Amino acid sequence: MKALLGLLFLAAATLVAAQDYPAKPVVIVVPAAAGGPTDTLTRVLAQAMGNAMKSQFIIENAGGAGGIIGINKAAKARADGYTLLLYHIGMSTAPSLYRKLPYDTLADFDYIGQVADVPMTLIARKGTAAASFGEFLAYIKANRDKVTYAQAGIGSASYLCGLLFMTSIDTQFTQVPYKGTGPAMNDLVGGQVDFMCDQTTNTVPQIKSGNVRVYAVTTASRLASLPDVPTLDEQGVKGFDLVVWNGLFAPRGTPKAALERLVAALQAAVQDPAFRSRLADLGAEPVPPAKATPDSLRTLLKSEIDKWTPIIRKSGVYAD
Repeated sequence: MKALLGLLFLAAATLVAAQDYPAKPVVIVVPAAAGGPTDTLTRVLAQAMGNAMKSQFIIENAGGAGGIIGINKAAKARADGYTLLLYHIGMSTAPSLYRKLPYDTLADFDYIGQVADVPMTLIARKGTAAASFGEFLAYIKANRDKVTYAQAGIGSASYLCGLLFMTSIDTQFTQVPYKGTGPAMNDLVGGQVDFMCDQTTNTVPQIKSGNVRVYAVTTASRLASLPDVPTLDEQGVKGFDLVVWNGLFAPRGTPKAALERLVAALQAAVQDPAFRSRLADLGAEPVPPAKATPDSLRTLLKSEIDKWTPIIRKSGVYAD
């Protein structure tokens, strides 16, 4: 009888907790430095989801180790709906970049949904002499031992873009790792490094302000936010097409009621005119509601792991 009463009490307490959720601010862990593209996207999303849930969302930056530190922090967090993870394509590359991870990418998370697709741009320091991509490419090939490429660590989107770019032009160059593309951008603007490939959420403001020189976008088609910037493909790097997807995750075991509320808030966010307008300004595109679902994100992550594993293994580069 006591056991039955205990179960009934637990069930009642769980129901009350679900009805009260969220009773405090929700933390979104970002495995990247403040000021970078993932951080920027997350802050815009936090505002939109906060409005939808009438609650506060707080950003916690936990950069380093190509995102592994932040991802592991979220994976090991209490599964109560108050800690989430916003991350991108790096979720799918870590299993092949690291021979041993402190978490299981597919098994240690619940899925909320895809958030947005973010193109990338190839940019260089303002004082770069090359007036066109063709001239810049010739400069890289002639100075491969001196030219420096900034990226946010092995496994980051900027690292992956650099890896694909080197493969596509059959030229190696020196990569300089940072703890996020926020500090990398600071050094690029300051002229300490030569060039980088980064997401539009980080580069569009710098491009429009004239703080950097832009040579190309990484998508198959030109961007509405940068209509005069040609693609790599149309400038001779055939087949180059890279878009950074972003997804929202929760620690495995998060209560179903909390997940349902979070999915509903995400669905509202990707349809919010203010959210869509802000992302458009940054060259990013919210996913349609059909992709802002647990099943869609789960399927995407699995397919992206399958896609990137052979590419990374062929490079022979590991992060550990």
